[in-house]
Amino acid sequence: MAIPLPLPLPLPLPLGATTPLLNHHHHHQVAVPVRRRRHAVRNDSMSLVAAAPTTLVFQPQFDSAVYNYKKKPIINAAFPSSSALTRTKRLHIIVPRAVSASPGAESSEVTSENLLDGVQVFDLNGSKVAISELWRDRKAVVAFARHFGCVLCRRRAGYLASHKEKMDAAGVAPALIGPGSVDQARAFAEQTKFRGEVYADPSHSSYEALRFVSGVSTTFTPGAGLKIIQAYMEGYRQDWGLSFEKETRTRGGWQQGGIIVAGPGKHNISYIHKDKEAGDDPDIEDVLRACCP
Repeated sequence: MAIPLPLPLPLPLPLGATTPLLNHHHHHQVAVPVRRRRHAVRNDSMSLVAAAPTTLVFQPQFDSAVYNYKKKPIINAAFPSSSALTRTKRLHIIVPRAVSASPGAESSEVTSENLLDGVQVFDLNGSKVAISELWRDRKAVVAFARHFGCVLCRRRAGYLASHKEKMDAAGVAPALIGPGSVDQARAFAEQTKFRGEVYADPSHSSYEALRFVSGVSTTFTPGAGLKIIQAYMEGYRQDWGLSFEKETRTRGGWQQGGIIVAGPGKHNISYIHKDKEAGDDPDIEDVLRACCP
């Protein structure tokens, strides 16, 4: 599907104006004319269509694409000067091969890969771990909890653990990250007996990089209330002590999470689900198709 990308250029564009497209593999600059009729330009990494007169449409053919643009069109110039290139902006996009079919999925545009490169989490020993190390040499299903005391997150942990045998057979590692301290992560692991790896993200940096939603309006919803009742009926319980600790009260209480399938390879995110509200679990069959084909 083509991805519309409106440009921050003065509108309407004058006839004959051009805007640069940089091929990030070979660093060739191509000026794309904007006409009243349609023009198609192709290069190694993507195809681009300039639709008259103000919209450019991307059709990515690879997992990542880089698009460079200027705030003002280049007039009567086939190739901009080197000084013009220093003023361009870069937009990095990772496009997963699969996106959750549930309401929690927002877009196939996941996040900037260089943001995830700098994200670190903590294991239960308190050691820092680059988040991409969780899937650099293997495939992993990584669940992101709301907070470590959350009853719905304990249900999510059980939801993944119930399919651990199938993941083990496929060489897939289940993991869970929560926005809280290492002590909270240890308490969660001990209480839930989660059959996977548990990590703490006290800075919420992974949540911010993946752009998971947060807010009161995403926490207190009719759907979330029904899911809490269901979780209690299934035997899961909230840990109110963890829920009212300072780290949770000040930041984590309104945070929503999600689930990704990633690896092997640091930038290989093949599936993502972003919760729209508390307890917004994706269909487990979608997750299994992505991790254990």
